[in-house]
Amino acid sequence: MKTVVVALGGNAILQPKQKGTIEEQRYNVEMSAKSIVKLIQEGYRVVIAHGNGPQVGNILLQNAAARDQVPAMPLDVCGAESQGLIGYMIQQSIYNELQTLGIKKDVVTLLTQVVVSKEDPAFQNPTKPVGAFYTKEEAEAGMAKGESWIEDSGRGWRKVVPSPKPQEIVELNLIKTLVDAGAIVIAGGGGGIPVVKEAERLVGVEAVIDKDLASSLLAKQLGADMLIIATDVPYVAINYGKPDQKNLKELSLQEAEKYLNEGQFGKGSMGPKVQATLSFVKSGGEAIIAALSNLGEAVKGETGTKIVL
Repeated sequence: MKTVVVALGGNAILQPKQKGTIEEQRYNVEMSAKSIVKLIQEGYRVVIAHGNGPQVGNILLQNAAARDQVPAMPLDVCGAESQGLIGYMIQQSIYNELQTLGIKKDVVTLLTQVVVSKEDPAFQNPTKPVGAFYTKEEAEAGMAKGESWIEDSGRGWRKVVPSPKPQEIVELNLIKTLVDAGAIVIAGGGGGIPVVKEAERLVGVEAVIDKDLASSLLAKQLGADMLIIATDVPYVAINYGKPDQKNLKELSLQEAEKYLNEGQFGKGSMGPKVQATLSFVKSGGEAIIAALSNLGEAVKGETGTKIVL
């Protein structure tokens, strides 16, 4: 039985322009669950990773709004909180869909820590904006405490944090045990909770790990057969959104590197997805980038972009 890691993008949970109510998010997740269950029906063992950008952003806003009443929590704790709330929605939605189809399987969310290096250059160059907009005075107070802040397009000041590369999935053995036992596992949410090793201890750090890179690492370390990065478009494309847009049913290593260098794939959108799948394919696995609604067809090779060496 083959194991597939499915990486859900943020749109699987919260669509652009939605307010982020629990009703909106539940509906989106229920639609995502139907696609994922198709893979289970095809006989795959499934591990699910997911983004958390909108959710952790909202948690940070809530922290900021209530900071005079309750102490604000650091980013790693907010990330853990988002793993729990998103995992709960996915776990329940998949369970309910399986019940509807008469499939008996356990579904579990595993709070996942991901090790990053204290020596990662990202820590010397924080670039990832997080949380709310603040005044210059508030930003200066943060900078006085050693934080990094940037002025964001005239809208105010935002804290920026590092985005280091994931190196190790702490709970990997437990994920393997659960998958081998037949469970559907939700793990590595939001790229995982970033931690560094200090002697034999793990310590959370203020950072954001790219979800796609963490999903690729999870798939590699798990020995998965396939990595599917689920998006809101059916194919990887060049000249995206232009009259001469070309959908790619297959993308080779050489082509991918050429298109990345040309800037065909956005740094905050398709670029990390292509890089993540390339990394996994180099380790010997299969990788597909496809629309979330087409997962069942994508694993059969009927749609989506297959990444090849």
